[in-house]
Amino acid sequence: MKDSIRLRLDRQADRFEEVGRLLADPQMDGGSNQFRELSVEYARLTPLAERYATFKSLERELDSAHVLAKDIDPAMRILGEEEAKRLESSIADEEQVLQHLLVPVDPHDGRNIYLEIRAGSGGNEAAIFAGDLLRMYSRYAERQGWQIETLSESPSEHGGYREVICRVIGAGVFSKLKFESGTHRVQRVPATEAQGRIHTSAVTVAILPELDDVEYVEINPADLRVDTFRASGAGGQHVNKTDSAIRVTHLPTGMIVECQDERSQHKNRSRAMALLRVRLKAQEQEKRDAAQARKRKLQVGSGDRSERIRTYNFPQGRVTDHRINLTLYQLDSIIDGRLEDLVEPLSQEHQAELLAEEGV
Repeated sequence: MKDSIRLRLDRQADRFEEVGRLLADPQMDGGSNQFRELSVEYARLTPLAERYATFKSLERELDSAHVLAKDIDPAMRILGEEEAKRLESSIADEEQVLQHLLVPVDPHDGRNIYLEIRAGSGGNEAAIFAGDLLRMYSRYAERQGWQIETLSESPSEHGGYREVICRVIGAGVFSKLKFESGTHRVQRVPATEAQGRIHTSAVTVAILPELDDVEYVEINPADLRVDTFRASGAGGQHVNKTDSAIRVTHLPTGMIVECQDERSQHKNRSRAMALLRVRLKAQEQEKRDAAQARKRKLQVGSGDRSERIRTYNFPQGRVTDHRINLTLYQLDSIIDGRLEDLVEPLSQEHQAELLAEEGV
């Protein structure tokens, strides 16, 4: 193991012990912010500290095995050599685990998300593909045990959506879907194409993590224009007969959000404001991280939709993720929501990028 890695592990282990002592201090107020922050830090450090303790125990056992391998008794030497080989393999495995545990944890990974899908170039075919992507993510969410709430939708007259915005609720949603932001390109023969020509269309996707209380964004009411209108989607007679849908315009940025899912105007306004805060926070974060983001192949959670990230080629049954040069000939399965073969390689690439940045 590199000395730099061992030094970092020693520091993390020392910090783990220090936090444990602070939490056990009788004078520590169990209801204070400090106690909560230390508890979160202790929980984060626990897996690393435990694995590092295991690693050091294996190293001590390996030293003993090396001593045994030099014994004057041939049988004992053979036993020591075999034990040393086994321990060296276990130590190598533990070292890999520890390196990944050193990667900073994304604080957003466990959060719910806002999923925004918009038809881009390609007219009706783009809108139809936007609907296909919504079904793809919905089926993936169902397999993960997540819930999806539609906040607003703008259906296309020929099928699909010009725009649809959903909230996805469940464990680890952002960690799984955070690499989906960007331009998704589709190549196929539209149903309305009489000549059988392949058309290329594009749909943009944004994945935005929900905010927690600490990140709450204050908005001056004077900066808002709030309009009500009748919902265009499903929702029963009540929705269609009353102006329960809400459109909020943030005047300084021109940002517009809508919510028409609930029958209650008050609930729709609350949801629209939550989404507006998320977008404003994402915009602020994107500006801060612009330089760093340009260095990375994976745009994480910024909602950046300017770059083509993936192509779905229907005639060839092929899906290509351009960021990691991954091509899979399983388009039907992926469109049906089986995204694991895309999600896992993207996550691994992200881990590799972070490890490189950390010098691990």
